[in-house]
Amino acid sequence: MKVTEHIAKAKQTLFSIEVLPPLKGQTINSIYETMDRLMPYNPAFVDVTYHRQEVIYREAEKGLMKRHVVRKRPGTVGICASLMNRYNIDTVPHIICGGFSKDETEDALIDLNFVGIENVLVLRGDPAKTEGIFKPEPDGHAYASDLLQQVVDMNNGSYLDPELKDTNKTDFCIGVAGYPEKHYEAPNFKSDLKYLKKKVDLGAEYIVTQLFYDNKKFFQFVEDCRKAGIEVPIIPGLKPITSQKQLSRVPHFFHVDFPDELVDRIEACKTNEDVKRVGVEWCIQQSEELIEAGVPVLHYYTMGKATSIAQVAEAVFGK
Repeated sequence: MKVTEHIAKAKQTLFSIEVLPPLKGQTINSIYETMDRLMPYNPAFVDVTYHRQEVIYREAEKGLMKRHVVRKRPGTVGICASLMNRYNIDTVPHIICGGFSKDETEDALIDLNFVGIENVLVLRGDPAKTEGIFKPEPDGHAYASDLLQQVVDMNNGSYLDPELKDTNKTDFCIGVAGYPEKHYEAPNFKSDLKYLKKKVDLGAEYIVTQLFYDNKKFFQFVEDCRKAGIEVPIIPGLKPITSQKQLSRVPHFFHVDFPDELVDRIEACKTNEDVKRVGVEWCIQQSEELIEAGVPVLHYYTMGKATSIAQVAEAVFGK
């Protein structure tokens, strides 16, 4: 079932989660453990992240360094198929620009279509760790809107090879990312909103937001979207804070601010266990306020760890 169909049929706010593939060489059991912890709260769908390849250098003969391209977290398509089979749940694989040519993207979408996946979340993705700015692959997409257009084209039966005849039309429900505190590369919020509107006009059917810790910023984001003519469902993304180190790491990596009250409470904690308790309490408070405001779905970023999310889900969805 498509994400938009879940939302249309729901009589109350839905619960959804995001998981990330295990590191290469590890098993899928860590994801199964996460799912087993969270399935009692009836997630409507689960997102599976995609990670671009990385370039590393290894010492070769005569002291020379040889360039190697590796993908540290492969398996998104296989994980989606496995979760669908094991849990009878709808999956949303992430499709990214970084590290993929247009042909590789088309092949990935064909694979997803073959295994019966009906949803994709289209993202540009982060720059490679060795690069300061995002650089597309040769014959790859530079912007999420271009990647989105490729998915829309396939939904219309248009493939990269113009000589293909009688092509099958895919039927993906397409989601995109939204940033209540703007994307860090956008010159200002107005510009960021303009490009989000472009994605919706191209065919994006729902928006899921970057994590945030101040609901006021989400509510303002939704209001600004509606004023701009963006009418698709907007799903808030949440993640409980779990350590004091995240006070500096989260703003650095995700470019979001913490409310003063949350910072004061975390700084007063003596252990990370205290921080986890505060993080769960804050996330529950956020969740309940968002539900009261009528959001369609609460989407939680697990980052491979289910404990705090399970505590939040039990309080919010276990009633």
